[in-house]
Amino acid sequence: MDCIFVDNIFKSYNQVEAVDGVSFKVSEGKIFGLLGPNGAGKSSIIRMLLDFIKPDKGTITIFGKLFSEKTKEILGYLPEERGLYDNLSVMDNLCYLATLKGSAVKEANMEGLALLNRVGLIKKANVKVSKLSKGQRQLVQLCVTLIHHPTLLILDEPFSGLDPTNRELVKSIILEEKKEGKTIILSTHMMNEVEELCDRCLMINHGKRVLYGRIDDIKKRYASNCVFVGFEGVLPKLDGIERSSVTNNSAQLFLRVDSTPKKILKQLVNADLDLTRFAVKELSLNQIFIKVAEGEKWIKQ
Repeated sequence: MDCIFVDNIFKSYNQVEAVDGVSFKVSEGKIFGLLGPNGAGKSSIIRMLLDFIKPDKGTITIFGKLFSEKTKEILGYLPEERGLYDNLSVMDNLCYLATLKGSAVKEANMEGLALLNRVGLIKKANVKVSKLSKGQRQLVQLCVTLIHHPTLLILDEPFSGLDPTNRELVKSIILEEKKEGKTIILSTHMMNEVEELCDRCLMINHGKRVLYGRIDDIKKRYASNCVFVGFEGVLPKLDGIERSSVTNNSAQLFLRVDSTPKKILKQLVNADLDLTRFAVKELSLNQIFIKVAEGEKWIKQ
């Protein structure tokens, strides 16, 4: 079942198209990555999903229905701009913000203590938020997001400010939430986390959809775009190469979209180069992200 269905949405500000005809769906119980360089339109999509702003055209449905007050009860949102009260204690923040989502005070207190224990901050329960480090505040914000047991989570840069140990902790919590059947939208610039956690992803650039689908499928589409060559001698000039990285007796060759590994290999053989290795190299999601964000040739959707 689709948890979220976004159908051809548009949003403009002062005649600038921030989101230009974007469509996608998020399956229930999956982790969905929302990617894009700064200014791509990612934040506008998140704000429309949360009903903070309305699309100029197009529709967004959550579990088959338009956004309503009931939707807020099943939604947990971790904002990039944090929403904690500095002069309140950690527990006062958790309890107050939980009651705004409909939790009873006693229940919120119990859940808050359990979550603080889960993230290793139980000793900070009565400390003012202003006294916490950036990483600790981030963990408290995650607790706020989870405290009312939402079925849909929208996490905007959840790894911001975290050290490697706490990044692993947050990753494990995200996977635990998925195991419990939660649907999660993950917006982050950390491509290795997307590659590891997400089932599918959407990347937008200049308001348009440029990558969309299963992570493995996206990587396979780019698999023939890069080859690794080991050789003895001097690498000849090759047709069909977009750019290359040559170090000693090896080279990483990025192919143009009209070229193939077979065409490159044929040129190398014809040049009578002494090859020690030739392999199609899978690009990481981070390399694909950079390639697309830089406005190079995009894969047709």
